[in-house]
Amino acid sequence: MATLLYRLGRFAFRRRHFTALFWVALLALAGVAAAGAPVAGNSSFSIPGTEAQKAFDVLEERFPGASADGATARVVFKAPAGEKMTDAGNKAIVQDTVGELSDGSEVARVTDPYQGGGVSEDGTVAYASVSYRVSGMELEESSRDSLEDAAESARDAGLTVEVGGDALQAVPATGATEIIGIGVAAVVLVITFGSLVAAGLPLLTALIGVGIGVASITALASALELGSTTSILATMIGLAVGIDYALFIVSRYRAELAEGREREDAAGRAVGTAGSAVVFAGLTVVIALVGLSVVNIPMLTKMGIAAAGTVAIAVLIALTMVPALLGYAGRRVRAAGEKGKRRGREDEEKENGTARGKAQEKAQRPNMGTRWARFVVRRPVAVLLLGVVGLGAAAIPASSLELGLPDDGSQPTSTTQRRAYDLLSEGFGPGFNGPLVVVVDAKGSDDPDAVFRQTGDDIKALDDVVSVSPAAPNKTGDTATITVVPDSKPSSVATEDLVHDIRDAGAGIKADTGADVLVTGATAMNIDVSQKLNDALVPYLTLVVGLAFLLLIVVFRSILVPLKAALGFLLSVMAALGAVVAVFQWGWLSGLMGVEETGPVMSMMPIFMVGVVFGLAMDYEVFLVTRMREAYVHGEEPDEAVVTGFRHGARVVGAAAVIMMAVFAGFIGSSESMVKMIGFGLAIAVFFDAFVVRMAIVPAVLALLGKKAWWLPKWLDRALPNVDVEGEGLRTDADADADAGAGGKGGGPDDRDLARV
Repeated sequence: MATLLYRLGRFAFRRRHFTALFWVALLALAGVAAAGAPVAGNSSFSIPGTEAQKAFDVLEERFPGASADGATARVVFKAPAGEKMTDAGNKAIVQDTVGELSDGSEVARVTDPYQGGGVSEDGTVAYASVSYRVSGMELEESSRDSLEDAAESARDAGLTVEVGGDALQAVPATGATEIIGIGVAAVVLVITFGSLVAAGLPLLTALIGVGIGVASITALASALELGSTTSILATMIGLAVGIDYALFIVSRYRAELAEGREREDAAGRAVGTAGSAVVFAGLTVVIALVGLSVVNIPMLTKMGIAAAGTVAIAVLIALTMVPALLGYAGRRVRAAGEKGKRRGREDEEKENGTARGKAQEKAQRPNMGTRWARFVVRRPVAVLLLGVVGLGAAAIPASSLELGLPDDGSQPTSTTQRRAYDLLSEGFGPGFNGPLVVVVDAKGSDDPDAVFRQTGDDIKALDDVVSVSPAAPNKTGDTATITVVPDSKPSSVATEDLVHDIRDAGAGIKADTGADVLVTGATAMNIDVSQKLNDALVPYLTLVVGLAFLLLIVVFRSILVPLKAALGFLLSVMAALGAVVAVFQWGWLSGLMGVEETGPVMSMMPIFMVGVVFGLAMDYEVFLVTRMREAYVHGEEPDEAVVTGFRHGARVVGAAAVIMMAVFAGFIGSSESMVKMIGFGLAIAVFFDAFVVRMAIVPAVLALLGKKAWWLPKWLDRALPNVDVEGEGLRTDADADADAGAGGKGGGPDDRDLARV
């Protein structure tokens, strides 16, 4: 592995024009494809295998043209103080609005509140329901504009009018904080490298990689039905890992220069050593993201695969584009330890090795990473206990985790969707915002009408039920829908219990009559999603951690180091979930984070964090511990190897973590609650994992284990492939290449090396 990547790095350095042109051409091609691609169509949220989805499918089959998955809107009217919606003037305004709403080409039907029971008991609130033939993501802007114009006309006439529902669903915006995150990353890179040129390389390559990934997602969005959140997630993760991977290779390149190597050879060795770590770190992230497909939620699967593709591009760019740009930069990227620009005689000294010798001498002084590692090695038990107890305390809020999917009730109070939600709660009760749709499939029953009546009567007898509508059968009379309004709000435990109670009653009806009773609607779908995600968490965790554990055994040639890495990840992800609960569910620091409304944590969050955070956690594990493994393989004692690993890697890993935190935190400014929560969760998880687990718990455990940390059964050692992440093969292969190329340009390989790559 190291030898192959070494040759690839040297080839990219020497053939930099070809390499750079290839990636720029690929970016341009992806951009052209994205510009010419049709607008993304339906990104419907289907959940195969759930009762709610089965009911939707029955509705599509038995009620053709009903647009069961079409967009909906509720236009809510409130009368001025002292008036009622049944007053003649207000009634005329509402009926004019209903007529205006019916004119749209995508409108399937509009219900008049005075004919469909849409007026509250006290007469102060009324609503009109609008159903569309297409989903919220397919809805044309003209239809949204017509909806908002109709509401505005009613406002001008003197009524309070708000609009709720997914018809106003829009592409989420991320805000200026995303740019701030990239700016913080740039500052950290400048501080780390002490050079604008060296700092600019990781940013440039990361932006190229993200550009290719996001443009490709945009080009394929319509064909693959990719949602708007998919590209945001790919941007978030692609930027973070792209900058980090390039950072590690540039840092290793500067370290190789400080050891006196020629630039082409230094680039090859940087790709051969740090590049090997990049490959395996990227593989862990890809495994974690692609593994989301085991949940069997199409939207989540597509998000994971798209983000994994962006990570794969980031790895390839780090291995090829970075050494090519280092070739262009030349002496503007200096050896580690060199400060300031050298001119005249100092340039000559640099070529003769004098300046490099000074850099080497400075590099041997104890840096902060060295001092910290020595402290941990001297007091491993205290550091270990402090780290574990601290993360355990942060994880305590996770014990009260409540899951759900966001609805209009979780929107900021400044939005019309949230105000419509509150008006409906005021006029009709909180459960009116989450009605349940009961589908009675009596196709195999002898008396469907009797089954419909029995189902309605059984549901009325249940607790937490405000109203049950009469059964509405289809044209053939074998299937009917019944609308049930709970007494509690959609995201409450009481509503979830009601869904289960209706399904239990349905099981009894099926036993008596053979008819299927299915519960669906947005609220039931959210409940089913949460349950499906909870059921998939353990299998997913087993698959991802198991595959990554095997991969890390190959990388580190150890049993205990990968085991320690996995246990450390569990600590960091539980602590991160605790922080998410504290902010988004309990409301701690909610004002600082821009969380206007607290509530249940998004049901996708735990499994999503497990996948992404595990991949990112293994990044730092691979980058930091491979340096320790390299030192140990080259003859250092275990404690010395820990210190050596921190001397070379602590500053870079710390910088990488700060960059990744800044990029993720930049998405906290998003208008989409899911993106905001993901950004915060990933940022805090990186903090816990990088600075507590990898920087404190990992060296403490390795110091306590000593040589046992690197133990591997002999039979397993013989069976495993030797991937040579430490670059041991470069000690001979690279020297042979240099000898063969003596008299050439830096001892570089000839064009036949490309064929071997």
